[in-house]
Amino acid sequence: MISIATSNPVVLITGAARRIGAEIARTFHQRGFDVALHCYHSIQDANALAQELNTVRENSATVYQAQLTDIPAVKKMVQEVISWRKKINVLVNNASSFYPTTLDNANEEQWDELIGSNLKGPYFLCQAVAPTLQENNGSIVTISDIYARNPLKGYSIYCIAKAGNAMLTKSLAKELAPKVRVNGIAPGVILWPNTDDQMSDTIKQQVIEKVPLKRTGSPEDIARTALFLATSASYMTGQIITVDGGSSLT
Repeated sequence: MISIATSNPVVLITGAARRIGAEIARTFHQRGFDVALHCYHSIQDANALAQELNTVRENSATVYQAQLTDIPAVKKMVQEVISWRKKINVLVNNASSFYPTTLDNANEEQWDELIGSNLKGPYFLCQAVAPTLQENNGSIVTISDIYARNPLKGYSIYCIAKAGNAMLTKSLAKELAPKVRVNGIAPGVILWPNTDDQMSDTIKQQVIEKVPLKRTGSPEDIARTALFLATSASYMTGQIITVDGGSSLT
């Protein structure tokens, strides 16, 4: 890995190895960003994505592995990214744990993991990145969820964590203004959970029938919105854009 200053803008994306995070990485890379890909478990996928991007543009992507609930590791990651490119222009808080927790069976370990990945980690990552973003008039994009406003039955801890994530967006928008803009995205049905092997095609169709546009969204929908918020929405801060095919209208 070569450490150099670059005229290209630099984006740090958490949970960038797969799914929506990987599409966000590709979209920013196509716009000319150098991309710092964060992962925790999915190191092989992250390395493969970095190789893909570096084939397009040499030394334009690199991988950083850290557990977001380990705050010293988060701070170390930020310093390593800055050592790589001397700056960070955009932070995309995308990494998230998602699984059901009913009140009668929820435990403290689940609480710590869901709150940690969706709220604690992003908060302290923002804290660590804030100085370089302020120096570069940067931007933060957080990935929230429509369930931050209208909870999903059986997923109480996740919904609580995402509600906190939404308030993180609004609170830091005030605290970091005027130099740093902080906005969010609340996706609806974009990808089916990769941990839910029991979701039948019938259940999926029932979910889609409740969406006014009668279809799922795509990772590209979220990635393009993230790019818009980071690069084009110069007079927007503290806003959370809902990308859900109209689901929140019902």
